[in-house]
Amino acid sequence: MFIIWVTLVLVYLFGFYARYFAKPANLGPDFVKPNWIPAFFAAASLVLVAGLRNNIGDTSFYMNSYRMNDFNWEFINSSKDKGFNIFQMLLQKISHDPQLLIFIVALITYVLIVFILYQYSRLFELSLYVFMTSGLFITSMNGVRQFLAAAIVFAGTRFMINGNWKSYLLIVLLAAQFHNTALVLIPIYFIIRSKAWSGTTFLLLAAAVLIVIGFNQFASVLFHLLENTQYGNYKNADYGGANVIRVFVYAVPVILAYLGREKLKRLCPFSDCIVNMSILALVFMIISTQNWIFARFTYYFGLYSVVLVSWVVKLFSEKDQKLVYFSVIICYLIYFYYDSVVSLGIIYKSDLLTW
Repeated sequence: MFIIWVTLVLVYLFGFYARYFAKPANLGPDFVKPNWIPAFFAAASLVLVAGLRNNIGDTSFYMNSYRMNDFNWEFINSSKDKGFNIFQMLLQKISHDPQLLIFIVALITYVLIVFILYQYSRLFELSLYVFMTSGLFITSMNGVRQFLAAAIVFAGTRFMINGNWKSYLLIVLLAAQFHNTALVLIPIYFIIRSKAWSGTTFLLLAAAVLIVIGFNQFASVLFHLLENTQYGNYKNADYGGANVIRVFVYAVPVILAYLGREKLKRLCPFSDCIVNMSILALVFMIISTQNWIFARFTYYFGLYSVVLVSWVVKLFSEKDQKLVYFSVIICYLIYFYYDSVVSLGIIYKSDLLTW
C-alpha cells in the first residue's frame, strides 16, 4: 500500500498545482481551466502505478489469459466481447508480455478519466483525490475490462450533456465491445437527460428501496434474463452484499446536491446530467447491499459522483467552503484507509515499482 499512498499524495499535489495555475474557462465565470502540465503528471502517476502492477483483483487472471491464449480470429469468433479480444490480438503482435496489456489498458482508462475530470470538475484536485479515496482507483484495477468500458463511456460526457444521442450511442456501442454491460447506458441515456429531482429521480430511489425489500424475487427474474450472458454464472453465487458504508459514501454528495440544487443549477449548467448519473450510482449501490455483483454497475455512474463532489463544495457560503473542503479530504481519507487497508487488505505488487 505504500506506493498507493505515495501516488495519492502526488496525484493530489499535481491536481492542486494544475488548478492553482488555472485560467478562466470559456464555459462561464464559475469555471476554470486547469494547467495541463501538472494535470499530465497527475494522469501519468495513475497510469504508471496501475500499469506496472501485477496483482489486485482479476489482474492476474487477465495476465495469465494474455500469456496462455493465442488471440487469433478463430479464438475471437468463438468468444464474447470481441472488441477486447481484437485489442489483445493487436497487442500480441507487439509483445506477448502481459504487462503490456495491463499498461496499455491503464493508459487508455486513466487518460480518458483525467481528461473528463479536467474538463468538468470545479476543483480538479479534489476530483482526483476522491477518485482515489472513494475506492474507484482500486476498483479499476479489479474490474479491468468493465472499467475500461466505463472510461470510454465517460469520455462521451460531452455528447450526453449536449443531447447528441447519435454520437453518445456510438460511444456506448464501442464500449460494449469491451464489456457488453455498457449497453445498459442506452436506455438510461433517456433517463439522465431529464431534469434532476423530477418525479423520475424519486421513482428511481423508491425502486431501489423496493428491490432491496423484495430482492429474492427481483434477483430470480433478473438472473433468468441474464442466464445466457456473462453474468449468468452469478445466479447461484453468494458473494454477500456490499458494505452499507459505501451507500453513505455515494449518498452524501447526492443529498448535498439536493439541498443546494438551486445554486448548483446556477453554478453548473450541466448539473442535471451529473446529478442524475450520481443518483443512479447511489441506486445501484443500495441494491448491491443485497448482492455485491450489482456494485459493478456503479463503474458507469460513480465517476460522475467524483465530478459532483467538486461542485458540492461551492454550494456552501464563501466562509464555509474551506471547512467543507478539508472535511471532504479527511472523511474520504478515513474511508480509504478503512476500505483499502482494514476491509480489503490491499497489497500492491509490481516487478518494477518496489519498496
